[in-house]
Amino acid sequence: MARKPFILLTNDDGISAAGIYALHRELSRIAEVSVIAPYTEQSAVGHAITIHDPLRVWTFEKNGKQFGHAVTGTPADCVKIGYWALMRKKPDLVVSGINLGPNTGINTIYSGTVSAATEGSFLGVPSFAVSLATYRDPDFRYAARFAARLAVRLHREGLPRGIYLNVNVPNIPEKSVRGVRITRQGLAPYREEFDRRTDPSGRTYFWLTGQKMNQEKELDVDDGAVSAGYVAVTPVHYDLTQYGFMDRLKSWKLEK
Repeated sequence: MARKPFILLTNDDGISAAGIYALHRELSRIAEVSVIAPYTEQSAVGHAITIHDPLRVWTFEKNGKQFGHAVTGTPADCVKIGYWALMRKKPDLVVSGINLGPNTGINTIYSGTVSAATEGSFLGVPSFAVSLATYRDPDFRYAARFAARLAVRLHREGLPRGIYLNVNVPNIPEKSVRGVRITRQGLAPYREEFDRRTDPSGRTYFWLTGQKMNQEKELDVDDGAVSAGYVAVTPVHYDLTQYGFMDRLKSWKLEK
């Protein structure tokens, strides 16, 4: 009988978020799970890590039972401290989610959820992030079941060094999901606006808003696949080098 994987589970919505509870419930059926997650929401922190302040860690309980460890840091911090200091053995997988809201397109760069998987990949651990593509009326059940199936397959197959997976699931009934698409990251830009407001003391502050423009509809793009009712699975690599431009850049002869 195959050994159950040992999973480090984290997120960026915080250890009290409904998404991580749903994911923990399903992963616990197929794996041993250690939850190490931010105490408060850390959405859109990217791959930030804490270096100028101490990290506080304490046992977090749910319904009178130990659920995991809460950390006063970012998702990447949680993976680092879990791997190097808190876990009694090294994880077989790092799973991050379930995020409330999609992490598609350039949001992948900003995402704390995805960055936790990036950190796992840095450490040589097969990793994936999973997000539910909605901000309203979420139903995490299918996304959690899909993530558990993926974890089983990933534990068996592994991943090449430096590659991790970014999974986005449509918020529709399971019977309406049209399948799974292997996708590339979309590149649709945002039209961003800063809503100018005034607080009760008369001081001005700004609130970032905006929306994607010219969002791709192709089924081989993450946004297009999710919008069409597919689960989008995007292989991501943390090597940001654009090798195709290197020869042209050399032709600039910058040393002269």
